[in-house]
Amino acid sequence: MIDKLLNTLDGVLLGKHESVELLAMALLADGHVLIEDVPGTGKTTLAKALAAAIGADFARIQFTPDLLPADVTGGAIFRMNTGEFEIRKGPVFTQILLADEINRASPRTQSALLEAMEERQVSLEGERHSLPELFMVLATENPVEFHGVYPLPEAQMDRFLLRISLGYPTAETELQILRSHRDGRPLDSVTAVTTPEEILKARTQVRKIHIDESLEKYVVSLVQATRESPLLRLSASPRAGINILKMAQAAAFVAGRDFVNPDDIQKVFFPVMEHRIFAKDGNSSSTRNILEDVLKQVKIPK
Repeated sequence: MIDKLLNTLDGVLLGKHESVELLAMALLADGHVLIEDVPGTGKTTLAKALAAAIGADFARIQFTPDLLPADVTGGAIFRMNTGEFEIRKGPVFTQILLADEINRASPRTQSALLEAMEERQVSLEGERHSLPELFMVLATENPVEFHGVYPLPEAQMDRFLLRISLGYPTAETELQILRSHRDGRPLDSVTAVTTPEEILKARTQVRKIHIDESLEKYVVSLVQATRESPLLRLSASPRAGINILKMAQAAAFVAGRDFVNPDDIQKVFFPVMEHRIFAKDGNSSSTRNILEDVLKQVKIPK
């Protein structure tokens, strides 16, 4: 099932297997994904392809400066014919939600997703409404240097299991992309290779992947090391360690193993951690360097 899913996504987003694999792992680990890159690199296409490939309900919200929280979650509407208020659910009530260009909306509207992402529910007019069991937010954002964007607050960044960046394709891959669009969009030919029910069953198997105690302590040491760095203004929270282990289990599952090894942890370390810690100088390259030093300093268990 996972091989079919990866092959399908690889056929839509050419030359980006590593990003595709991380996205599949996040799906298995029951987390949300932030996709950051410049316009036109395939962020929206990847999100739509994932929903189509697993046969999930899909909704898209185009975030703009005038978008209101009720446009995301829904709200109460007064019906003249009955004289009563009726709850109208917003597009967040779906299985795969594409929050397109999330950092173009105001912080107030961005925060409308926080409860949904963390607690899988939405509060409307004092009542709690549960979201589907399979609920995943794929948010795309343009780099903060672009015009008309709002940096996501740290609390919201921490809700995402991982952040990935697609980047520009190589010349050879770009040639393949041009040719693949001659007869239409590859996205239009995507068919479901699995079902949401199968994904939920796979998640149960992922949670059973064995993690040795030495590896748990290894993850704790990595997280603790960020808190000892004088170069950071915000270090990793306990949620970071939880998510590293969840992603490591998913990595082992994709690799066909029933146990986690140190390579799994190192493979997911940067995508899980980079958006959770912040250097004092505010430079993203500094954050990467700090994490590289942490990996070198913490001893790998044998």
